[in-house]
Amino acid sequence: MKTNVITWILRLIASVILLQTLYFKFSGAPESIYIFSTLGIEPYGRIGSGIAELIAVILILIPKTTSLGALGGFGIMVGAILSHLFILGIEVEGDGGLLFALAVITLLCCLGLLYLERNKMFNPLKTK
Repeated sequence: MKTNVITWILRLIASVILLQTLYFKFSGAPESIYIFSTLGIEPYGRIGSGIAELIAVILILIPKTTSLGALGGFGIMVGAILSHLFILGIEVEGDGGLLFALAVITLLCCLGLLYLERNKMFNPLKTK
């Protein structure tokens, strides 16, 4: 039971962070446009990453597909963190490193989910 509670906490933290960034990506917020312009992939990268994050959230929240969603979220966050480290910098447009910190938190939540759901990793429809 304790593992189930921890799993849901990790699911919710990762999902809330990913979902709140979707507003900025899909609405064309100036910060989001700046980030993806700096990366050279505006607007397709911004919209594409938003769609990928939305799919990851949906998969994370469905218990039978949590491991697939966590794997997708992990990959997306690795890309975000590497972009911060090598191109954007930790602090983007005076955010004090908030976006970077949220990416790290989401990555850690996805790693935790992958660990807790490791038995379902290769068979996401397995019931136990």
